[in-house]
Amino acid sequence: MSPHRIVAIALTVVLAVGCSSTSEDDDAGAGPDGDDDASATTADPSATTAVESSTSSESSTTTTTAPPPAELPGGGREIFPRYRVVANYGNAESSAMGILGQSTPEQAAERLAVAAAPFEQPDRPVLPAFELIVSVAQGSPGSDGNYSVPTDDALVLRWLAAAREAGMLLILDIQPGTSHFLPEVQRFEEFLRQPDVGLALDPEWRMGPGEVPGTVIGGVDAAEVNEVSAWLADIVEEDDLPEKLFVLHQFTESMITNRPDVVDRPGLATVYHVDGFGGRDVKLEKYELLKGTPPFATGLKLFYDEDINMFAPADVLALESPPDLITYQ
Repeated sequence: MSPHRIVAIALTVVLAVGCSSTSEDDDAGAGPDGDDDASATTADPSATTAVESSTSSESSTTTTTAPPPAELPGGGREIFPRYRVVANYGNAESSAMGILGQSTPEQAAERLAVAAAPFEQPDRPVLPAFELIVSVAQGSPGSDGNYSVPTDDALVLRWLAAAREAGMLLILDIQPGTSHFLPEVQRFEEFLRQPDVGLALDPEWRMGPGEVPGTVIGGVDAAEVNEVSAWLADIVEEDDLPEKLFVLHQFTESMITNRPDVVDRPGLATVYHVDGFGGRDVKLEKYELLKGTPPFATGLKLFYDEDINMFAPADVLALESPPDLITYQ
């Protein structure tokens, strides 16, 4: 059995657990072989015929009701403007790449709930999220030669299970190295076909030919972004999924070239996420320069270690245009 098939089966199990209230009665009364009553079959042919006739009559009048469309963890199918998303960021296997790597998924969920609570407003509830780096840029080519290493599916599945248990989203963050974004994203197709999994592209780590991650700031053209968003929007339509978060990280203008050409796709909540760190004046300058304008949303990253006098939740909400997505690293 292929690894992708194994992941698909595992994801189906996790999804079923999260939605058990809608299906737990489907098999009530079934015997080990799926029969309603194993004792109904007797040595009497007439009795067998009667049972078969009754079953046939019942099945001919039974109509199958399609399950309702999948919803977001907090309910509904639209992310913005219904919710404000608050996320914690990092890689599961490195404490140096963000706070998600500093604890177990279950502990991370508890920590995120505390961070998200101050952003809750009566007219705009918070939808918490893990932003998990699942394709990690490297300083060496690696076995694929693309300076990026994907996270093992089993580990991603564990974080998805923890997010579901806590009623949160999971955002898959991609650092593609010298690869194009689309093939790196497609590695995680089985996860992205889930109703509570979003996607983030990190152009800082999209290298050109001969470039090495960490030595230069990378960048991506709008055409490559549109290639990914078209593929992702098709998945949303095919599987009748709720709106999917699509995050574009940026802290310099050159990180997304031809940005006006980026397409707003139906089914995607596209966010320009302003990632610069430092003092408040610098962060506000970057925010005004790079924030999204309708129909695009805006995100803001807050750094526990790198920011100087980090914005408190009240400061963020007091901005003239408060962000739709706030991420802590």
